[in-house]
This record gives sequence, structure tokens and C-alpha cells, in this order.
Amino acid sequence: MTIWDDIATERLGIAEVLEGLTEAQWQTPSLCGKWSVRELAGHLVVPFHTSIPNFAVAMVKARGSFHRANDSLARAQSRRPTADLIADLRANANHHFTPPRQGPLAPLTDALVHGQDLRIPLGINDPRDPDKWQQSLDFLVTPAARAGFTRAELPPVEFVATDLDWHFGEGPQVSGPAYAIALALTTRAASLERLSGAGIDDLTRWMG
Repeated sequence: MTIWDDIATERLGIAEVLEGLTEAQWQTPSLCGKWSVRELAGHLVVPFHTSIPNFAVAMVKARGSFHRANDSLARAQSRRPTADLIADLRANANHHFTPPRQGPLAPLTDALVHGQDLRIPLGINDPRDPDKWQQSLDFLVTPAARAGFTRAELPPVEFVATDLDWHFGEGPQVSGPAYAIALALTTRAASLERLSGAGIDDLTRWMG
């Protein structure tokens, strides 16, 4: 399988989860900032409808704030009917959008992390394939991931995956499943209860 096959699989998996939700569940707060599951679904379809020039216009409207532009576009898409959002994810599962200078590991990481952003609050235990997470972890510790995924400085700990032959960093150790490490690197506080080790306090402080 190629990385694009993996991305398509994750998008289709998210669509399947969304299809089984009640209207109340669509309003569940996700792990991603202030977005509900519905708004997160809106974010996931934004790349299918937003060209780079369109995003530049959104940035101007947001006075240069990437996060405000991203939020505005996601909320606009989220106002569409639920069936449309689900159909959009399925129809565009093989869409080959990549952010500038980030390559296909960016949309793979986006789909994997956001998949957990909605599954975990909904009580769905499905951490996905660790091998896919290894690709995302390798991406998240690169400078390219500092734009939109993680922070300018990585936490002062050594991460050790317990379900993969993967480790990174220097300092007190933090260990756990690969998906939880990816959630930590993308500053999801929910990752902390899924990790352990002497570096947990340092990681918590880094998350702020």
C-alpha cells in the first residue's frame, strides 16, 4: 500500500464513524481545540474545496492568523448537512492535497490525529495501525511539522513507543503507544493518561 492508500483508508474510517452518530454526538467536544465533532468534520473536508489562493484570502480576513483562518473555514464547512460531509469524505478519500512544503505525511497525520480527536471523546477505542503512526511520528519530529502540527520547540523528553521500534529525543523518558505519543506531540492533553514515565511532568509543562 502507498501512503495515499493509507490516507484514503483513514478518511473512509472517519466517514464510517460519522455515519453512525446521533445528532447529539455530532455536538460532542473533540480533542481539537474548541471544535465539536461536527466542526472537526468540517475541517477535514476543507482541503477538498479550498485552493491556496482561497486560503490566502481567508488569511487576509483573519489578519494573518493561520489558526483563525483555519477555524473560519472549518466552521463554514461544518454548517453543511451531515450527510453531505460524510459523502464528501468518501468521495474525496483519494484526494491528493498536500500543504505547501509538507508532502503526503501531513494529510496522513491530519487524518490519523483527527480520527482520534473524535473517536476518543465518543468512547470509541480504535487506535489504528501502529505502522501508520510510525510514519506520522517520523514526520512530527521534523521542522516541517512545526507549521500547524506541533510547536517550534519539541518537549525535553525521550519518547519511546511501546508498540513500535521507535524512540526520539533526549531527557527523561515518556513511553506509551504510538498514537498517544502522536497526540502528545500535537499537544492533546488527553494523551497524558495514556503515557507514563519520568518525563510526564516535563511533557505536561511543555503542553502548557
